[in-house]
Amino acid sequence: MAVRRMVRGLALACHPGPTVAVTVLTALLAWSAGHTLGRGVLVTTAVLTGQLSIGWSNDLVDARRDRAVGRTDKPLAAGAVTERVVRAACAAALAACVVLSLACGWASGLVHLLLGVASGWAYNLWFKRTALSPLPYAVAFAALPAVVTLALPHPVWPPAWVLVTGALLGVGAHLLNALPDLADDEATGVRGLPHRLGEPVVRWLAPAVLLAGSVVAAYGPGLDATGLGLLAACVALAVVAVVGRGRLPFVAAVLIALANVVSLVARS
Repeated sequence: MAVRRMVRGLALACHPGPTVAVTVLTALLAWSAGHTLGRGVLVTTAVLTGQLSIGWSNDLVDARRDRAVGRTDKPLAAGAVTERVVRAACAAALAACVVLSLACGWASGLVHLLLGVASGWAYNLWFKRTALSPLPYAVAFAALPAVVTLALPHPVWPPAWVLVTGALLGVGAHLLNALPDLADDEATGVRGLPHRLGEPVVRWLAPAVLLAGSVVAAYGPGLDATGLGLLAACVALAVVAVVGRGRLPFVAAVLIALANVVSLVARS
């Protein structure tokens, strides 16, 4: 029972939602880029271990703050897993990430480690408390398609529109991710850009940023029926996000983000 509780605590402490989302996006990008199954699994696993290290380090950095505001949904704050166990898991994930990333090739590995994983750690350690909090998200999400294409037998950089779409998707993801925790963060001195702008502004800014990504994704490779259809859907969702009430705006913004992911995978 104790082992099961510890494993469950570790799983929840890695921020499973974002970790799974980024890992699945990587797998889809690897498939669309034409990677073999083995190579695709290697790239995806490298990204997974990096995301695990970022998620666990985030909870370690925030442990004292989460206890102060009574975040019982956080395993470390609730005592479901110890800091020693999370530190060991984080170190193991980071070590595995370095090995797996470099196994994808020097170019892919260095982009992943220096732009992707380092950005996540930099956010946890400093950027999240500053007005520059969206920057690590923009860099990391822009780098992700490059990690995939640079791991091909003949490494190539993705088109500029892919990088820009990824960056805008990252900024939108940051704004959406911050929304539920604005009050708790503010109470413990965390003042990233979303906290400085306030909830009303962030609620319309997030879909606006994501919609900008949709426009880039639609026009970047040349507007066709697929791009036009996705863009029209995103415009409709953006309207819902601005005029809706309750949780509807948040759901609409998440759907715009998913549409951007579809554009990246299907049209890159």
